[in-house]
Amino acid sequence: MRFLARPARYAALAAYILFLGFPLLWLISASVKSSAELNSLSVNLLPQQWHWDNYGQALERQGLVRSAWNSLVVALTSTALVILIALPASYVLARLRGKVRMAGVAWILVSQVFPVVLVILPLFLILRTLGLSDSLAGLTLVHMTYMLPFALWMLQGYVSAVPVELEEAGSMDGASRLTVLRVIVFPLLAPGIVATAMFGFVSSWNEFFFALVLLQSPENYTLPITLKMFIGGEGKVALGPLAAGAVLAAIPSIVFFSLLRRRLTSGLMAGAVKG
Repeated sequence: MRFLARPARYAALAAYILFLGFPLLWLISASVKSSAELNSLSVNLLPQQWHWDNYGQALERQGLVRSAWNSLVVALTSTALVILIALPASYVLARLRGKVRMAGVAWILVSQVFPVVLVILPLFLILRTLGLSDSLAGLTLVHMTYMLPFALWMLQGYVSAVPVELEEAGSMDGASRLTVLRVIVFPLLAPGIVATAMFGFVSSWNEFFFALVLLQSPENYTLPITLKMFIGGEGKVALGPLAAGAVLAAIPSIVFFSLLRRRLTSGLMAGAVKG
């Protein structure tokens, strides 16, 4: 039976990949189908006729490019701010012991309990008082605040996995605390930083509810809000252009993951070697 184990594992892996990838394949197929074919009862993965004009309609009708740029600015800025704040804070949270750490962990856990609907009104009032309502800057601050607790929780787990003995060895060699962090600790945290950045970027890129409530001007709309515009007031959906817009909206996330994928495994022992 052992000779069947490897083919069975490969078959299970192929089935799992197909299960995960089938929605994306169906979305791509729908993006090049005509409205008549999409509304018909026949189910075909491959379109009978390829209608590439769905992509043209998606780009022209709703200002998709401008909204994609807004989403990119908000996602990159909020992700960078989250990493800059969460990295030193997670180090303190992981290394400290006592009431300060307990208070920090309690804040992280409590912040994840409250539903988004419960905090949206206070956030809106605060942003309006600061003059940041209906602005990308205000939405960036909200995304950063929303992502920060989970980023802290992720990074403090990576920091806890770094042996304290490595820092002590660097200190015994005459390195300052800042040098120990820069040369030994932070390189070891590279996979955790990349994973946290991926989570932050995708969360901000796909976020819908905050943008729906806080943004009123069409020039400030992010991509999820613009995709909603393909649904008419009477519930009529432009399925072809909507699918095309969704495919285009997925491309930046795929590119971002591809650029950072190699960084997930690099640097695991870089800090130890340098130390």
